[in-house]
Amino acid sequence: MELHLVEICFTLAFLGFTSLLVHLYYLLIWKPRSLRSKLLKQGIKGPPPSILYGNIPDMKKIQSAMVTTIETVEQTQQHHHDCFSKIFPYFKQWIDEYGPMFTYSTGNIQLLYVPCDMVKEIGLCTSLNLGKPIYLTKDRGPLFGHGILSSSGLQWEHQRKIIAPEFYMDKVKGMINIMVKSATPLLKSWENQIEAGGGIGHVKVDEDLRSFSADIISKACFGSNYSRGKEIFLRLRALQKIMSGRGLLIGVPGLSYIPTKNNKEMWNLQKGIRSLILEVVKERQKEKSEMDLLQSILEGSKNGELGRYSADDFVVDNCKNIYFAGHETTTTSASWILMLLASHPEWQTRVRDEVIQACDGCLPNVDTIRKMKMLTMVIQEAMRLYPVAPFVPREVFADMKFGDIHVPKGVILWIPLLSIHQDPTIWGPDAHLFKPERFAQGIGNACKPPQAYIPFGIGPRVCVGQNMAMAELKIILALILSNFSFTLSPQYRHSPSFSLVIEPRYGIVLLIKKI
Repeated sequence: MELHLVEICFTLAFLGFTSLLVHLYYLLIWKPRSLRSKLLKQGIKGPPPSILYGNIPDMKKIQSAMVTTIETVEQTQQHHHDCFSKIFPYFKQWIDEYGPMFTYSTGNIQLLYVPCDMVKEIGLCTSLNLGKPIYLTKDRGPLFGHGILSSSGLQWEHQRKIIAPEFYMDKVKGMINIMVKSATPLLKSWENQIEAGGGIGHVKVDEDLRSFSADIISKACFGSNYSRGKEIFLRLRALQKIMSGRGLLIGVPGLSYIPTKNNKEMWNLQKGIRSLILEVVKERQKEKSEMDLLQSILEGSKNGELGRYSADDFVVDNCKNIYFAGHETTTTSASWILMLLASHPEWQTRVRDEVIQACDGCLPNVDTIRKMKMLTMVIQEAMRLYPVAPFVPREVFADMKFGDIHVPKGVILWIPLLSIHQDPTIWGPDAHLFKPERFAQGIGNACKPPQAYIPFGIGPRVCVGQNMAMAELKIILALILSNFSFTLSPQYRHSPSFSLVIEPRYGIVLLIKKI
């Protein structure tokens, strides 16, 4: 009897082990090879991958070889903004080798790098079979979870119906006063630093801008303020830094579950952020509040359309998404804009004169920011050169066709937003230079084709917060320009880097004077 049980156990163990091997073979070898084969038959080539890591070793090798060159160029070409080839040299090398469309892999994830002429069709696709990649909820899960930034299908559709209306223009108009008031501590801080410096302030502006944006998103969307949500923002920032430190290691099976030092730290941060958000929610549930974003999310978590997604998870993940996207992206854009205006004093003067004339001695409001055409041009050009997100990823959840290309289920479309924004064949030989005048006649006349300018994404998944972001940028820049003049500090080092967003590696340091 005992021998019979041993044989059964051995057989079950053998079957389990065999099943595991078959699954790993399918996951690591057969599936990626099958997807590559289907693309290769259409003439789409790419660098040969390794098992388990895909092309990650190649990407690291190419990137390492570029480090010395990049550091030298950064100090000599501050007015030349070709950050794509500096940050992503492997893509530049593969474009030269395989053409504008090629396939590559990270871990067991198969990606298709797509050219600009394919972007329009992707943007026009409204099918729920095209959505955000699954890896976002796995590899980036601690930061994004299953919120609006990372979910797909019916889950995303439900979230967008709840969240998007809170960022319509009529709602954003009601946030303008909050934006102006939130800028007061920043302006006062800079005045104090100028006074302490004998007429010149030495300011690292991105840190102050981060607090400003965090205060706005807290007040406008969550009915609190930055001081109450400060710990949430600090932990989200720490989580972002850890994740960006993992670099290219996306799609390697099991990596997110290994109890490494970084993973343990991420898990602790994730747990802490969850607790802090649920505390905010608990306080909200005790009081009667006007309908804002948080209230809409709470209502949306009760309607029974969540499936296996718990109400708490729904609330926490979407709050994390809005907290992160609502302050980090605007902070980064404003920082780059101030750097560009500091580097181009003629444009700084022109925009300042426009702002002063539009405001006519008053604080900026909805009507006055509409008149700031040159400021809008500067923002648009800055977001062309330094878009917050350098890529737009989309996963194909069913076999689909874009143009003449058949894309098999499981492939991730990798839209190189940053590369398209700086392509000389689209924008001309001055594509890497700061020239806001290219937007003088609007976006439609700035480039051909129009899908070559997509700082807020494309298609149905275009950024829900773009109206708020543009208004916030105009308000803070108008207030800064009407109160201060500024130049780049000798301490400033021009070093764009990728940390989930395109941000200045060493911050933006300015020398500021009061007007």
